[in-house]
Amino acid sequence: MEGALLELVAERDLSRLSVSDVTRRARVHRTTFYEHYTDVHDVAASACTQMFDELVDATPVFRIGQGSAGADEAGVGAAERGHAELTAVFEHIAGHAELYRALLGPEGSARVIDHLLRRINVAVHVNRVGTAATTHADDPEETPPDPAAALLSGALMGVITDWLRRGCEGTPEELSAAVAEHFEGAVARPA
Repeated sequence: MEGALLELVAERDLSRLSVSDVTRRARVHRTTFYEHYTDVHDVAASACTQMFDELVDATPVFRIGQGSAGADEAGVGAAERGHAELTAVFEHIAGHAELYRALLGPEGSARVIDHLLRRINVAVHVNRVGTAATTHADDPEETPPDPAAALLSGALMGVITDWLRRGCEGTPEELSAAVAEHFEGAVARPA
């Protein structure tokens, strides 16, 4: 049903979709729908959080703040990798802008906002403290208090919601370039 909802959101606003629209597109009965979801927003929240989790899981853990010592085999430094990963997040958001706009906007879902904020917070914390893992797929569900990670997570959510509200003006690359330097120093490992 999540796939059906994503197809429908590409055609019209989430607020204009009904359970009947989703069940018709998914070719399932309404009782099947209600066995899994409470309403259209519940399906959208599930689809959105799953997509975002898949994006974060595939995101490499980068080591910002290590200077040239953080360069990989190709000589790409941590700052460049961080910029590329931030661009990938914005590209993902732009690719699903209508769904994210509906869920993160004024009529959106507090549950989705909370989930995305927590997921970003964990990823930022892991980037700050380091890990042997190469991606965020094995990130813990919770982290110890990390005010700097919370600050950065909130700032990134603010950038995302503002960008969506403004119709995703500019490219993901341009947006990443505009904010990456502000994140770079702030994500550096704690002393």
